[in-house]
Amino acid sequence: MRKILKKFITPAVSFILLMGMTSAGMAESTVSAEVGFIFNTFLFLMCGFLVMFMACGFAMLESGMVTSRSVAVICAKNIGLFSIAGVMFWLVGYNLAYGIPEGGYIGKFVPWSDGSKLDTGYADGSDWYFQMVFCATTVSIVSGTLAERIKLWPFFLFAAILSGIIYPIVMGWQWGGGWLAKAGFSDFAGSTLVHSTGGAAALAGAILLGPRLGRFTKSGAGPIKPFAASSIPLVTVGVFILWLGWFGFNGGSQLAMGSFDDAVAVSKIFINTNLAACGGVLAAAAVTRLSGKTDVIQMLNGAIGGLVAITAEPLMPSPIAAILIGGVGGIIVVYGTKLLFSFKIDDVVGAIPAHLFAGVWGTLAVPITNPDTTFGAQLLGV
Repeated sequence: MRKILKKFITPAVSFILLMGMTSAGMAESTVSAEVGFIFNTFLFLMCGFLVMFMACGFAMLESGMVTSRSVAVICAKNIGLFSIAGVMFWLVGYNLAYGIPEGGYIGKFVPWSDGSKLDTGYADGSDWYFQMVFCATTVSIVSGTLAERIKLWPFFLFAAILSGIIYPIVMGWQWGGGWLAKAGFSDFAGSTLVHSTGGAAALAGAILLGPRLGRFTKSGAGPIKPFAASSIPLVTVGVFILWLGWFGFNGGSQLAMGSFDDAVAVSKIFINTNLAACGGVLAAAAVTRLSGKTDVIQMLNGAIGGLVAITAEPLMPSPIAAILIGGVGGIIVVYGTKLLFSFKIDDVVGAIPAHLFAGVWGTLAVPITNPDTTFGAQLLGV
């Protein structure tokens, strides 16, 4: 019996020890080009479908914030804009962004085509998909702000222009190696390129259309009962979905997961992203409580403000810094909303403070934790 046990146990113990030694040395090992290609492609695809799920989050948030009679139109706008963005980013958007000459301003008006090669490091299709869902997110930001006072097809036309031309050009200035990249600007996952672009478009639309009738009194701001949110639980579900999708948004922007360092970086990005959202919620809750009553809508938008703020640089901050950056984003959301009220600008879902204002803050805050950037370059990008 002893001989039999020895015959089987000794190889088993040797195998376990060998695996332990392999694991211990894993940090120093290098995978083959093909394995790296697979892991990088998987990161794009996995994070891409998380970002796509944000479309559901926007639809839920906006449906909960509008009055009941506008829910069907909001849902139509959200599925329509995602479809339009998909087509337009394939037709012209991708090559407008990535066809820019180094230090240039605009790429080519040609459709995207797959030319995957092993030495690229990832499948071209996975990058196209990942970048496309960022494009759709930019348009989603606008949808809720303009709710209840824009017709469906004019909005679809605007969605086509924003997703096919405006956003890809702005995106290419940095991520396509354009003039902003040459100037030293840094935007890791899109506080400015995605969120401020969408927020600025939302602000322009809100000013152009004006407020909903009866939204403001002559003396200033004042929501009245017909404009009460249709479903706070739906808004809350939407924000949690957006929060989940943000891990794909920021984590995927590492653009690689084929090495020990990349895997650690993605993990750290996840942590900082989560902490910034927590900071935004708690800061908004505290500020509104000091002003009177804790406001759940501002807490929910505070989460988004915190997430937007950390998006410009989610890798370099310490956990404490991430909480503070997100907390400032939450405070900006509260006071940014009041600022819009003072100008009688009607933002139905609070997207302008959460995406534009918090995006500006997050972009300008990058040099605080990233010594390779300058305030001047960040201000230029904003």
